[in-house]
Amino acid sequence: MAQSKKLIVICGPTATGKTKLGVALAKALDGEVVSADSMQVYRGMPIGTAQPTAEERDGVPHHMMAMADPSENYSVARYVEEATACVEDIFARGKQPILVGGTGLYIDALCKGQTFSDFQPDSGLRAKLQAQAAQGGLPRLWADLERIDPEAAARLHPNDEKRILRALEVWYTTGKTISQHNRETQAVPPRYEALTITLTYADRQALYARIDQRVDEMMAHGLVKEIQALLAAGIPKDGTAMQAIGYKELVPAVASGNADAIQQAAEEVKLRSRQYAKRQLSWFRRNPKAHWIEVDRQGNISSIIRDSTDFLHENGVG
Repeated sequence: MAQSKKLIVICGPTATGKTKLGVALAKALDGEVVSADSMQVYRGMPIGTAQPTAEERDGVPHHMMAMADPSENYSVARYVEEATACVEDIFARGKQPILVGGTGLYIDALCKGQTFSDFQPDSGLRAKLQAQAAQGGLPRLWADLERIDPEAAARLHPNDEKRILRALEVWYTTGKTISQHNRETQAVPPRYEALTITLTYADRQALYARIDQRVDEMMAHGLVKEIQALLAAGIPKDGTAMQAIGYKELVPAVASGNADAIQQAAEEVKLRSRQYAKRQLSWFRRNPKAHWIEVDRQGNISSIIRDSTDFLHENGVG
């Protein structure tokens, strides 16, 4: 049964050493890595999205990286479909898939086996709803949602245009409220038994210092040139790929060519990255079954590997 397949998950906030642990466990368990990062899916953005280098991958196959054009608006629905195919192929070849990344939504959706095929976006409907909202009609759309799905309306702020439109889109496309869809999804047994290892720093300030260091390294390794190349290729500034932390802050400064503005933007990237790490921790704390491992300032990779291996042995892997 698909539900009995054990999927190793390595997650945690940015800059905690997930890649290194994923590679080590893959080597020990004859495994392959599947990325769970919403921005590493894009090509031409290896520096700003911290895609592992060939040296860091150390011969271990990595999937779901650099496989979408940055002009595309990649979605969680597409990720689940394509990443599930990768995971199933790895299982079929007798190897152990290891899901590694920090995008909690992608991880949860893949492990649960959420399907989004019942309501593929209808471009005509979405455009119509967006036009109504743009013309000052969002309050009426929220009122429509309150009438159709009061449960969803109660959860959403009346100005949350994106989620209001999504909820209405689900209703008009499927005849089911998004609240009903969510309940049905939660009632389905998860596709995989997730053995989740969550990395974090024992000292929050150590995490923030490591994040700042990583941003400095990205700048030193050519993030500005990477952004210049993306802009020269015609990648839209307001596209999904360019909304990633590191790009959103730097794009205007790089376009201006002002060195001081670029430096100020780099400091803004550090701030936004630290804030994102806090949100990641909040997300991952919701999983009561996760096995947490604290990282120290030196990285303590040997003890992390031992701790992870013991946890996996206890749960029938390795």
